[in-house]
Amino acid sequence: MLKPDPNLCLTVPADFDDADADSQVHPMARLILAGATAADAFGQAQEWVAAHNVFLVDVSWSYETGEDRPFVLSIYFVFEDPSEE
Repeated sequence: MLKPDPNLCLTVPADFDDADADSQVHPMARLILAGATAADAFGQAQEWVAAHNVFLVDVSWSYETGEDRPFVLSIYFVFEDPSEE
């Protein structure tokens, strides 16, 4: 199992409470994956999602001209099943 990287973690105050339905808090995370080919970027995403208990919400795609790994795929995900809300 991967250890959390403290540089990539959010600090949540101890008194934070999102139990109220009107809180309008919708925690979502983004992972950016770069590849030499489109298949490489999508393959990385497939492996990462399969290894983690997350639910994909959206994706975005870009091409970074002049980079060694120009195909950039961003995946947006949540940690709780949105259909259970």
